[in-house]
Amino acid sequence: MRVFMPFRGTLAACLLTTLWLSGALAQESHRPLPYIDQTNLPQQQIGREDLLGITVYDSPELTRTVRVNADGTIRLPMMKSAMKVAGLLPGEVENVIAEQLKAEQLLVDPFVTVAVAEYHSRPISINGAVKMPTIFQAIGTVRLLDAIARGGGLASDAGGEIIITRPNGDTGVQSTQRVPVKALYDGSDPQLNVLLTGGEEIRVPPAGTVVVSGNVKESGVFPVQDTGTTTVLTAIAQAKGLGDFVPTLAYIYRPDDQGIRHEIVVELKQIRSRKKPDVILQPRDLLYIPNNNVAKNTATAIQVLTGLSASTVSAVIYAQTR
Repeated sequence: MRVFMPFRGTLAACLLTTLWLSGALAQESHRPLPYIDQTNLPQQQIGREDLLGITVYDSPELTRTVRVNADGTIRLPMMKSAMKVAGLLPGEVENVIAEQLKAEQLLVDPFVTVAVAEYHSRPISINGAVKMPTIFQAIGTVRLLDAIARGGGLASDAGGEIIITRPNGDTGVQSTQRVPVKALYDGSDPQLNVLLTGGEEIRVPPAGTVVVSGNVKESGVFPVQDTGTTTVLTAIAQAKGLGDFVPTLAYIYRPDDQGIRHEIVVELKQIRSRKKPDVILQPRDLLYIPNNNVAKNTATAIQVLTGLSASTVSAVIYAQTR
C-alpha cells in the first residue's frame, strides 16, 4: 500500500490537472470574440478615420475593430510597431498585418482577414438649393446625379449651375468645377455627371432674383432662370403684366460691387412697340414701373426694397420726374 500511494496521488493530481485544463480550454474556446461589423462594403482604398474589422484566426486577443489614426496607421495589441494602411485595399492590409506578426515573432503563420466596418475618409457634402442638405460617404461608384439624389433633388429656387469644390492632392489648394444644370439633366454630355471619390463639396447656388414693383398686377421677387433670358418684358410678364396705366419709361436700379444702386432708364413704350430692343436684367436688379402717382410709388419702392435714406430717395425721384 505504501508503494502505490504516491503513484495514486500522482495519478489523481494528473487527472485533476487534465480536467481543469480541459475546462479552461473549453471556456476559452467559447469566449465571445470582439464585435466586428460584417457589413459588405465595397473594396476601396482605406483612409484616415476608417473603422477596420480585423480577424486573426486562433488569436482572439488580436481580433478586434481598429480605427485608422490621423497619420494613416493602426496598431494591434502586443505589436511594437504601427502599420501604415492608408491608401491600401483591405486585402493589402491583410498582408501587412500578417508580415508584421511574423516579423515580431508573435505568430508563425498567421491567417488574417480585414473588412471595412465604416468608411469615414470619403465625405461628400451637398448644400445650397437642394431639398435635404447632407453629408455622406463615397462608397462604391458615386456620381454627381447620385449626390443630388442623396440631397433630395434640386430645390425650386436652384440656379443654373452646380459648383463642385474638391481637394487638389496634398497641396492644400482646392480646384473648382462648374456644371450647368440644364446640360447635366439633358444628358447631352455624359462627362458632366462627374465621378466623385470623396472630399468634394457640392454647392447649388440659388437662382438670381429680380424685384419688380410699381404699376404691375403682382409685384414680387422673381428668379432669373438663365443668364441673358430674363428681360424687362419677361419680368413684367412674371408680374402678371402691367396695371391700368402704360408708362412711357421704366427704371432699373442696379447695384454695383459696393452695393450702391444706379438708375438705368428704360424706354418701355419703345420696347413694347418693338422700336427698341428689350433690356436684359441682371440678378439683384430692381425694375420699377411707374404709374400716375410717380413720386409716391417710386419713393415707396426704392426706400423699402433698397434701404436708401429718404433724402437719397427724394434725389432719385427728382431726377426721374424732370
